[in-house]
Amino acid sequence: MDRGARPWACHVLSAGLSQSQDSAVWRHADAQAAVLITKDDDFAEWIRRGRPGPQVVWLRLGNSSKLALLRWLEPLWPLVVRQLELGERLVEVR
Repeated sequence: MDRGARPWACHVLSAGLSQSQDSAVWRHADAQAAVLITKDDDFAEWIRRGRPGPQVVWLRLGNSSKLALLRWLEPLWPLVVRQLELGERLVEVR
């Protein structure tokens, strides 16, 4: 996974895409070689159907605060990164 100087993930707000359709977010992530980190199953389904595009980290966590999400994800993150580095297109985190 050679991302060079490009960010490998950024928030939709930072990208100016907070009100955009999923397809616009997908195209932006693909063009930037960014990883989509989402709780939305639509992106996972697109990968399952073979749609070309970015890598996706699918967070399978119900409603939670940002702090709770980060605490849940922190110990799992090294494995997520490893799977991305190995070229996995879809990393499902439970």
